[in-house]
Amino acid sequence: MNLSNIHTVYFIGIGGIGMSAIARYFKANQKQVFGYDKTQTEITNDLETLGIEIHFKDIISLVDNVVFNIENTLVVYTPAVPDTHKQLTYFRANGFTVLKRSEILGIITQNTFCLAVAGTHGKTTTTSILGHLLKECDVNMTAFLGGISENYNSNLILNGSDVSVVEADEFDRSFLTLSPDLACITSMDADHLDIYGDASALHQSFEDFSNKIKPNGKLFVKNGLPIKGITYGLEDDSDYSAKNIKIINGAYVFDVKTPTVTLEKFQFNLPGRHNLSNALIALAMAVEYGCSPNQLAKALSSYKGVKRRFSYQIKKESRVFIDDYAHHPTEINAVYDAVKEMYPSDKVLALFQPHLFSRTRDFIDDFATSLSQFDEVMLLDIYPARELPIKGVDSQWLLDKISNSKKQLIKKSEIINKIKESRARVILTMGAGDIGEEVYKIKEVLSDEN
Repeated sequence: MNLSNIHTVYFIGIGGIGMSAIARYFKANQKQVFGYDKTQTEITNDLETLGIEIHFKDIISLVDNVVFNIENTLVVYTPAVPDTHKQLTYFRANGFTVLKRSEILGIITQNTFCLAVAGTHGKTTTTSILGHLLKECDVNMTAFLGGISENYNSNLILNGSDVSVVEADEFDRSFLTLSPDLACITSMDADHLDIYGDASALHQSFEDFSNKIKPNGKLFVKNGLPIKGITYGLEDDSDYSAKNIKIINGAYVFDVKTPTVTLEKFQFNLPGRHNLSNALIALAMAVEYGCSPNQLAKALSSYKGVKRRFSYQIKKESRVFIDDYAHHPTEINAVYDAVKEMYPSDKVLALFQPHLFSRTRDFIDDFATSLSQFDEVMLLDIYPARELPIKGVDSQWLLDKISNSKKQLIKKSEIINKIKESRARVILTMGAGDIGEEVYKIKEVLSDEN
């Protein structure tokens, strides 16, 4: 498909984090952009301020009111939208070009030098670090992020079109639409079993992704993963390894051993060794691309993070409030380790909203183990996203399996009062559902505390 022939783009599910980045991209490239989403959010509000018209009802007349030319209109949808969606059905029935978000990303990046970040955890942080590094090194590039960068207040970094930086999403095997020049795999933990069925099928998809890399391209893999590539790790014998790691004034200071030399004195301000690992692979890819180590060191020290990835909302003597997108047991463990590394003596309250009935069912014991580590645990009901309820799978089931005695199941309306009752200094909210919509309310109340 030649995107230069497209004048109008209509997004079904435009409020999704991946969809909205592409919507921003087309708007920046002077296309007419319209969209639908079922709920109004901060993301849709931001898109509307860019001049993008968005509908919030699945009604055909809202589409009919806009004159679309079949020949130069592209319709993009997310797999989270059901096939019964009226507007999606309308566009398909009337001969429009209708493609998944992942297919569009494949088309956008096919004529660029593509750097792709794959893995069940760490994609968004790694991609945003890599995009920031390349931007600060003045590389002619566009980065599509799966979260809102604190540096740019956007999920799109625009600095040209020769190079693209993208998340290679394993959900729905979306990453198989890409053909990257440089790629990495950060992790291969079992996830999305509602799509894959079992862990072996998920692992095979990562093998398939590794075979999509261009003939002269390079693949980086976290040390220990069962796929061949250039390895990276912390304080180990990897091809790229972070060495001499220290924490100075709340920041990591470290050296990077490459296959040929050791680069000294990098500073990274995000807590958690999982984030340090993400920074290391972003540096490795940027070095292999050809960026100057001195420029990279300066760029990394200015990286601020991604919203909802260990995002400090409050950081004072009396109270610390951190929000994170963690929605898998491995991610919860990483957040716990980061909190305990930074606040080893403080009590920590974890407020968690499980995401998807199937994920809760598939990893119920692992969720219980990871959540039991915290001093106090509060659970919200499961956020269903694209799923219908599964009999017997609910937050009460998870709560019963948590070994920590200081645990309770609460409603959203009770969040503020329950947190105020807690004696924990560190408050942590986690989940990939709409718990993010509660963060501002919590912050506002806690900020008023003495």
